Amino acid sequence: MTQMKEGRAHTPDPAAERAEALALAEPRRGVRRARSCALGQRSTMRAAARRGRAAPAARDSLLVLLFLCLLLKTCEPKTANAFRPNILLIMADDLGIGDLGCYGNNTLRTPNIDQLAEEGVRLTQHLAAAPLCTPSRAAFLTGRHSFRSGMEASNGYRALQWNAGSGGLPENETTFARILQQRGYATGLIGKWHQGVNCASRGDHCHHPLNHGFDYFYGMPFTLTNDCDPGRPPEVDAALRAQLWGYTQFLALGILTVAAGKTCGFISVSGRVVTGMACVLFLFFISWYSSFGFVRRWNCVLMRNHDVTEQPMVLEKTASLMLKEAVSYIERHKHGPFLLFLSLLHVHIPLVTTSAFVGKSQHGLYGDNVEEMDWLIGKILNAIEDNGLKNSTFTYFTSDHGGHLEARDGHSQLGGWNGIYKGGKGMGGWEGGIRVPGIFHWPGVLPAGRVIGEPTSLMDVFPTVVQLAGGEVPQDRVIDGHSLVPLLQGAEARSAHEFLFHYCGQHLHAARWHQRDSGSVWKVHYTTPQFHPEGAGACYGRGVCPCSGEGVTHHRPPLLFDLSRDPSEARPLTPDSEPLYHAVIARVGAAVSEHRHTLSPVPQQFSTSNILWKPWLQPCCGHFPFCSCHEDGDGTPRMPGL
Repeated sequence: MTQMKEGRAHTPDPAAERAEALALAEPRRGVRRARSCALGQRSTMRAAARRGRAAPAARDSLLVLLFLCLLLKTCEPKTANAFRPNILLIMADDLGIGDLGCYGNNTLRTPNIDQLAEEGVRLTQHLAAAPLCTPSRAAFLTGRHSFRSGMEASNGYRALQWNAGSGGLPENETTFARILQQRGYATGLIGKWHQGVNCASRGDHCHHPLNHGFDYFYGMPFTLTNDCDPGRPPEVDAALRAQLWGYTQFLALGILTVAAGKTCGFISVSGRVVTGMACVLFLFFISWYSSFGFVRRWNCVLMRNHDVTEQPMVLEKTASLMLKEAVSYIERHKHGPFLLFLSLLHVHIPLVTTSAFVGKSQHGLYGDNVEEMDWLIGKILNAIEDNGLKNSTFTYFTSDHGGHLEARDGHSQLGGWNGIYKGGKGMGGWEGGIRVPGIFHWPGVLPAGRVIGEPTSLMDVFPTVVQLAGGEVPQDRVIDGHSLVPLLQGAEARSAHEFLFHYCGQHLHAARWHQRDSGSVWKVHYTTPQFHPEGAGACYGRGVCPCSGEGVTHHRPPLLFDLSRDPSEARPLTPDSEPLYHAVIARVGAAVSEHRHTLSPVPQQFSTSNILWKPWLQPCCGHFPFCSCHEDGDGTPRMPGL
């Protein structure tokens, strides 16, 4: 395994770095200091004149310096930029918190991520705002719960299903990329988006990353699924697909029976009726097969900015393309400041892994994919260091939610391990679905080797990076995240979150109370999924556990756990075992009521009309429906036969 290289680049004075870090906590003071450049020079001249000791030559020199400063306008930008780090955000896909060495795994090799934690700050109670890809990432990008933007389940669909759907992150939502772009940052996204593409026409790109503050995008506008691998069983609406195929076969058999009966004289029916029935069957078949029959071509595509560059994508070379793009982006913007959101395709099924890593881990294909991910991250961190950016780059690593327990191939586990925590992907209440890695790294500014057990959220990254860039969070909407800068630097000992609310779709499943005076973290469960088989810890036989309906249990009274004593949620408390039971249930219930007053209705992005595949919205390389191209070595799309 490739290890992270130790500092070959020039290292600034750590004392100066710490001084800059303190200025980061007060960005407006830094800006005022920058803007006072010329005023400070004028004050110096006036003081010298009053004292009568300034010689004519000195006054002339100061006037020349002031003139040059104002003419070239170099004072303010240089001073402001000095306090703004580059920002590298790395998000894995479906990674379990128990898959990393720094979180207790001693059978998977993740040396690069482990070293990042050793040199930085590691959070042990870091929480996703949702247990599935699309809503979790929407909350991460905007710093607010995904249901506030309509990016949550309203009718059973809990994530976007097609590139050619019309749902997605609304244009009026503000991402951290947009704020940093306005602050003069270069903003890039490489990897997975899964926040929608178009609204009304193929080229409007209303949900596209470039319409949400990123000025460069390379990657998948959708997400990896089994459909991207021809050798894997279908995944996108697999049950509905099988049902439609069954209906088609049944109708075809019926029409053939009628036609045979007519031919043999057993049934008296006109040929027009038989022909009409056949035409209706054909139209029914085309209506669903035009989408479900070509899922790989429609969903598994790569884009560079607004252009499709590969359709369908060649999975085997995707990791190398992402690595090449990330390194190139860092090199192009090394003079900074830049934001790079590296949204990894690892470790989502179908677990496409290069031959160099296949069979090398102790945990099958999933373990191989985790170790390849760690290697790829090491290469990115090496690029940061090789370009002399290690001490000026704020780096963050996480996962979008917990590991996918139901992802199996026979007896082989294809999803992650969530350590001691119950549940997994898709479960909004249990810790295993939402507790994720949280590692922050900035040499000389953040203390090395620090471990923080306070409750924090992926939504906190939004206000954190906005503060680091010297910006301000929007004041015209609810922001659920809090800046982590004071907590990371040690200026604050407690998290700013007193309560955190855990949703599954649009249903509140649990709430957490951080009782700061005692240090207790109470967790109240109102709804939990019914595991299948009972006691299995997951919903095997389903893609993920449901949020509502017959597959959940509503608890009256609610379940209560003290996570500070029982982090695996194994022993629910009762009034007999916990004297504070009723007081805690009442306090959390009051907080839930207060929280509900902050909710307001918004258009539902996962409605049936938004989820459906629409051919006029399909991103296409070439002429629809003959969409096909592959990237050349230089990254340009190449049409078949050219």
